[in-house]
Amino acid sequence: MTDKTVLVIGTYDTKNDELAFLADVIRGQGGHVVTMDVSVLGDPAHPTDYSKHDVAHEGDSTIQAAIDSGDENHAMQIMARGASLLAARLHAQGVFDGMIVLGGTMGTDLALDVASALPLGVPKYIVSTVSFSPLIPPERLAPDTQMILWAGGLYGLNSVCKASLSQAAGAVLGAARAVRPPDRTKLLVGMMSLGTSALKYVVPLKPALEERGFEVAVFHATGMGGRAFESLAKQGAFACVLDFCTQELGNHIHGSNISAGADRLTNAGAAGTPQIVAPGCYDLVDIVGWQPLPDKWSEHLTHAHNRLLTSVVLNTDEREAVARAHARQLSTATGPVAMILPEHGLGEWDRAGADLHDAAGLRAFLEVLTSELPEHVETHRLDCHINDPAFANKALAIFDAWCANGQIKR
Repeated sequence: MTDKTVLVIGTYDTKNDELAFLADVIRGQGGHVVTMDVSVLGDPAHPTDYSKHDVAHEGDSTIQAAIDSGDENHAMQIMARGASLLAARLHAQGVFDGMIVLGGTMGTDLALDVASALPLGVPKYIVSTVSFSPLIPPERLAPDTQMILWAGGLYGLNSVCKASLSQAAGAVLGAARAVRPPDRTKLLVGMMSLGTSALKYVVPLKPALEERGFEVAVFHATGMGGRAFESLAKQGAFACVLDFCTQELGNHIHGSNISAGADRLTNAGAAGTPQIVAPGCYDLVDIVGWQPLPDKWSEHLTHAHNRLLTSVVLNTDEREAVARAHARQLSTATGPVAMILPEHGLGEWDRAGADLHDAAGLRAFLEVLTSELPEHVETHRLDCHINDPAFANKALAIFDAWCANGQIKR
């Protein structure tokens, strides 16, 4: 319990007292500290373990180059690149167990890059004056980043900001002690879904895959879940993906803030990972429920899932655009791809007799998608609904066949 080390990053020329306070709290709890200075113009009151010159050099630059740029944004990007590369290398070498960065907007911009450079499972905390702010786009957040608002601490220490800093120090050290990083030796299947009120295939599929010796991680398709899924897929973490809720792709192309990014449905393919895909809830675009309904959706049917989330039902043209997006994203896949298309609906509300069912829109979507999918994608049209047992059985049949022929590596 006393051997965990935390990397403390910040601009030691201007925030020395605050960073020193963080380090003192960590040491006071029995932890160890490694320090990294990302200043540009000034020098720290005391030497840090990794100097600003070390940081700039790691990014193939120099502090003088940052100064000579004459632009604070460019200078900080030099430091962000160097800090990200240096932190990743030091973690790979076992130098630290968790990371914490302190900053305003400049430090937060750098911190987001550093957090993204570290693997999932490495505790990564950002203490920022703009935590939880709309200034921070979701795509900049690493899947397991933790943020704490740096309240009242912009200029110097006081009892208000010490409350935030001490909590952050305890949190990162506690996380470093408690974390159980993902076991990369296990065969992992990544699955996308929503809650079982909309999509129910997880209920039979998860235990069936576990019986076959695979670990199953199910990601919530509400923007950040898809980002985490795509991040791990990019790293080649999955033996296979069962990407059965691709709604975030529709969210993205139709301008919703609840987006997993432009690379949704591409990273498993780029890594050569086998993909079994079904466009679950393709017909809905989720929007932030507590904000006014954008004018573009004013004539659409909507479903308020809760006070946070509202779903907009797409018309036929919008569904066809989603179909084409699926075909584009899968066209670059280098591994095997199978697309399962249940003809009786792709979400519980998209079932004959349900409130949001649109039979004509479903037919149009399926026809466009079938016609535009690239030749390397196996297409399986089923006489069932996505929540029927026949769907899960077909997915398992494809999975088992790919295991038998070696396409899914065991």
